[in-house]
Amino acid sequence: MPQKPLDLPMEVAKAFVEDMKAYFAEPNATKRDFIAGRQLRALRRYTPRWKKLRISDIIELFHEMKDHT
Repeated sequence: MPQKPLDLPMEVAKAFVEDMKAYFAEPNATKRDFIAGRQLRALRRYTPRWKKLRISDIIELFHEMKDHT
């Protein structure tokens, strides 16, 4: 069953892209995790309650979208 895409406000999408850039620019792994955690909290507001979003999902999204910005 195909999943419905998230309906994100523009400012949330822009913040995601900015955090993704910051994530890849940051050499410190702890700070990268903090950046991913910030996006985890932001995106949880827009995901269905039955979908458990994890920090590893955010990091995977960052890696998948890295070349698409």
